[in-house]
Amino acid sequence: MSDEMIEVVIDSIRVSLMSQQRIVILRERNAERYLPIWIGIYEAESITIALQEVEVARPLTHDLLRNVFRELNASIQRVEVISLRDDTFFGNIVVDVNNQVLNIDSRPSDALAIAVRAHVPILVAKSVMDSAGIIPEEDLQPGEGEEGMPAQETEELDESGEERLSVFSDFLEGLDLDKMDNEEDDPEDDDDD
Repeated sequence: MSDEMIEVVIDSIRVSLMSQQRIVILRERNAERYLPIWIGIYEAESITIALQEVEVARPLTHDLLRNVFRELNASIQRVEVISLRDDTFFGNIVVDVNNQVLNIDSRPSDALAIAVRAHVPILVAKSVMDSAGIIPEEDLQPGEGEEGMPAQETEELDESGEERLSVFSDFLEGLDLDKMDNEEDDPEDDDDD
């Protein structure tokens, strides 16, 4: 892959209050830049189960895939979000099989569900992060409050993590909800947006 890659971690998984769709938030490691990616409900649940290390009685689909790789002596090296075309993210699972590197096309949500199970790095192409990444507004200076809120209350919000939600307000305001409603009506369209 010729594009420079940026390592990210899964920051959180959010639920859209408007449509109940899920958004996985990737955060650039050692930086405050975020990449939101719409994912399916089942993929969000699969990622959450793995992140919380919940024991399941039988393997879920992504557990099964990880087990298949293991049984075939294939080593998962990393997962990647490699491009963004027509509002659709494209992923890649990089696997080493007998010293041969294979790139397996994947939806980012499935690749992320594999990554959290295999404990491998998650990388995003710099071009994707530059075009779709979100940088939060700078923090308020000490003594400044928001909308008449005393500074002390603002700091408490920062400590509880609530202030971080404002990072995505511009993103959510820019969503085309009519387009999402049309996509929900089409059950064949199960790609990451």
